[in-house]
Amino acid sequence: MRWPQYKHIFFDCDSTLTTIEGIDILAETAGKRWRVEVLTQAAMDGHLDLEDVYRKRLQAVKPTRQQVQEIRRFYKRNLVEDAAATIQILQEQGHEVYIISGGLAEPVTEFGLFLGVPKENIRAVDLNYDELAGTWWKAEQGNAQYIDYHEGALTVSDGKAQIVREFLKNKNGRSLLIGDGKSDLLAGTAVDLFVGFGGVITREQVVANAPAFIHSASIAPLLALAVGPATLRLLQDSPYHEMVAKVLKLIQTGAITFQNERLKTKFNQAVHATYPPLHPWSY
Repeated sequence: MRWPQYKHIFFDCDSTLTTIEGIDILAETAGKRWRVEVLTQAAMDGHLDLEDVYRKRLQAVKPTRQQVQEIRRFYKRNLVEDAAATIQILQEQGHEVYIISGGLAEPVTEFGLFLGVPKENIRAVDLNYDELAGTWWKAEQGNAQYIDYHEGALTVSDGKAQIVREFLKNKNGRSLLIGDGKSDLLAGTAVDLFVGFGGVITREQVVANAPAFIHSASIAPLLALAVGPATLRLLQDSPYHEMVAKVLKLIQTGAITFQNERLKTKFNQAVHATYPPLHPWSY
């Protein structure tokens, strides 16, 4: 049975492409990390709606523009294992890659560009700053103080689906979204396949409801789901042969599980048809 390819690949950012949460870095700078982490965890686990905590977190921190921009350095220093290579391979195989994040637009966009994602394929939350506050003549150096954020689809728990649909309008091809939190799970209704990611943190609600879930610290097993086992086999004879070998080993050791039995059967059959010498895998 042939596994379909997914043309459009949507990534969450925080705790999916990077091992940190940007808002937690800001909170640590302000000495309020514990308070903000509790709110972030509650929202990501689905115990609180994102719209209920978004304003509270930013008001608690009240960052400057410079502090917000500094998050990009932390993103780059804390890349999820194989994130950059996974995106590169997807793009070289003709897949369209996007980043949709409830994080802050400036650092998320810079991080996305660093990973090779086109700016027009990145969405995150813009902030407003008071350019005349404090030492206003130094505002261009990053001292402008946070005032408010742009409310919209990415600041509510079920808003990512709207952004996905906007991206996919008038485009052909199957779509896949990968992320770690409740907002990503809810956005799964807008794509053909939602993949939960537990490489940084495992959220039980996502594990229980994601059609497919990646358990490894590496995000590379996504390649088997996105390009399909047949294409993965062709990549064994490319410069990415070591990555392919890693993906196969991770899958054999249970890196991908399925809640959807039909999907599980279809994937297993496609893998076994492509790699008949391998021992039967169980997921």
